[in-house]
Amino acid sequence: AALSPCSCDGKKTCDIDIQIFGTPDPGTCKYLDTTFACFPAVHSTACEGSTANLRCDEGEVSVVYWADYGRRDTTTCSQSRPTHEIQNSQCPNPTTKVADSCNGKSSCTIEASNSVFGDPCPGTYKYLDVVYDCELHTVACEGSQANLHCDDGHVIAVHWANYGRRDTSTCSYQRPECEVQNAQCANPTSKVADSCNGKSSCTIEASNTEFGDPCPGTYKYLEVAYDCPFHSITCEHSYANLHCDEGHVIVILSAEYGCNDSTTCSYKRPPAQPKNTQCSISTSKVAESCSIKVSNSVFGDPCPGTYKYLDVVYDCESKTPP
Repeated sequence: AALSPCSCDGKKTCDIDIQIFGTPDPGTCKYLDTTFACFPAVHSTACEGSTANLRCDEGEVSVVYWADYGRRDTTTCSQSRPTHEIQNSQCPNPTTKVADSCNGKSSCTIEASNSVFGDPCPGTYKYLDVVYDCELHTVACEGSQANLHCDDGHVIAVHWANYGRRDTSTCSYQRPECEVQNAQCANPTSKVADSCNGKSSCTIEASNTEFGDPCPGTYKYLEVAYDCPFHSITCEHSYANLHCDEGHVIVILSAEYGCNDSTTCSYKRPPAQPKNTQCSISTSKVAESCSIKVSNSVFGDPCPGTYKYLDVVYDCESKTPP
């Protein structure tokens, strides 16, 4: 059986009663296998009738990971409310409207109301929960190039990209009014992530040739929100040492053990050894320790005879006080 993501998304901790899954095979000892990720983010809650305010520093924009308008517990936004308005805690209502309105903006205000999100549970006093982060932001006008860059030891991680037009002011200099008046041309794209993720620098053209033309006759621009997490590569038989400053903890974004090119960890290796360059397995084992041996005994051997390496992308998150 599958666990609904809305049961735990947006929470710091989550308890799951395995009885909700029933008994699919009586007499067999069963277990719950769950894959999840923790990431640094800002959590904002707005009670029904108020507004949620998402704010980022200059040069950064918001990227909404998750939003829900409803009620998932009996304590949030409960002050001075009658019991019957807060007792229904089984009213999750995930929504993409916050992401649609706020992604790529340095500040954004959205009303927590039935008129915006509909009413998932009439008679219940609801609230808007938003989990978002602030990322670096770059804009390239149509016909120019977007240049993404990270410092040494870091790589690009694209969180959001859009090629189109979402306002009338960006990339409007000396353009005729008819080319910038259509501000309802949102066109999210994964092509920037596909091209740039994992690289220390990346250049991509903001053009219809690259992304198609979502709104003919409108002068468009490419927006990209990204950050630069740490990048570590450790050759086989060595130790990977991941480090964060005091008061921070390691958050693994991706980890692969194998060989994806013929140059990494190839120094003084026999020419025939690093031969399989399409060999890797994703792993979560590195998240268990800040120092771990890179070996087949730890990760298994995805390609016997090939000299491998561990490729890790990670962030450092502020440690939550106990």
